[in-house]
Amino acid sequence: MSSKKISRALISVSNKDGLADLAKALHNKNIEIISTGKTAEFISQLNIPVLKVSDVTNSEEILSGRVKTLHPNIHGAILADQNNSQHNQELQKIGVKPIDLVVVNLYPFLDTVSS
Repeated sequence: MSSKKISRALISVSNKDGLADLAKALHNKNIEIISTGKTAEFISQLNIPVLKVSDVTNSEEILSGRVKTLHPNIHGAILADQNNSQHNQELQKIGVKPIDLVVVNLYPFLDTVSS
């Protein structure tokens, strides 16, 4: 079985337990990190380079941060079949590099809607 090299990761987490170790490990492997809002701030405070999602989408977060990664530049980068030349050409045409790894955990919805 062959393994794919991870070049780019998207990280967007509510619970940041273990995030410092993960971000450091990715950085040590020269993996570019893309991140959202407070997650990007957390990673940046570790002196690890992080590319904000808004820089990839050319759009700011909206609706109090509820909408940030819902954008073709993110979903296309995640969903593209990198073995498909047409997909690669389309990404290249719009200036988007593939995302190989996605790390997410969602905020606690019940706590959020009840406050």
